[in-house]
Amino acid sequence: RGADVEARLNLDFADAVRGLTTTLYLTTDAQCGTCQGSGSKPGTSPKVCSRCGGRGVIDDNQGYFSFSTPCPACAGRGVVIEQPCPTCYGNGVEKRQREVQARIPAGVSDGQKIRLKGRGAPGRNGGPAGDLIVECHVTPHARFGRDGDNLTVRVPVDFPQAALGGDIDVPTLDGTMVKLRLKPGTQPGSRHRVKGKGVVTAKHAGDLIVTVDVVVPTHLSADQRSAIEALAA
Repeated sequence: RGADVEARLNLDFADAVRGLTTTLYLTTDAQCGTCQGSGSKPGTSPKVCSRCGGRGVIDDNQGYFSFSTPCPACAGRGVVIEQPCPTCYGNGVEKRQREVQARIPAGVSDGQKIRLKGRGAPGRNGGPAGDLIVECHVTPHARFGRDGDNLTVRVPVDFPQAALGGDIDVPTLDGTMVKLRLKPGTQPGSRHRVKGKGVVTAKHAGDLIVTVDVVVPTHLSADQRSAIEALAA
């Protein structure tokens, strides 16, 4: 079996939430393009090892016990390459750049690893290829956060909205706005849920958790100050 290959992928926050298909550019072991992985010079082919008969192992009988060890003549391959490929020198693989299409599922989290079967290094002697392990690194968003399958956002409201209640506009990750109704007497730091506006996967749809920040004005006109003083009284 071929070796597993690891790659790092940097993802935008929105792409990690929605999922995407992307191309990875790798420099790894790949099947030799000259000999097509056989290890032999074009026009020739490997010969069956005469010592092990193509088994790749030899038996050592010691009375009641029999031990099998890799054949020293062919190094366990079962074949001998008499005329090695000039490109890979008989290894059957070469280093080269290749492109791999990778489907990243919706909702991948920072540091999560995605395993792509059979996309790793090629196998030897007809063995299967290894896997490609993609480690995802998600860039934080300037406004939105994440808690599992829920997205989080903080929305500023003024004191009258919090005290009297009413509808406010809440941004979503896809750029649209949704209405959220606040109850009279909404407290600073209170959390409110917008159903289905979080991370949507094949099995589940998360919510958007809205935290209300009550904004205190830093500059007041004379009329505003009088109104607040009347409220305080």
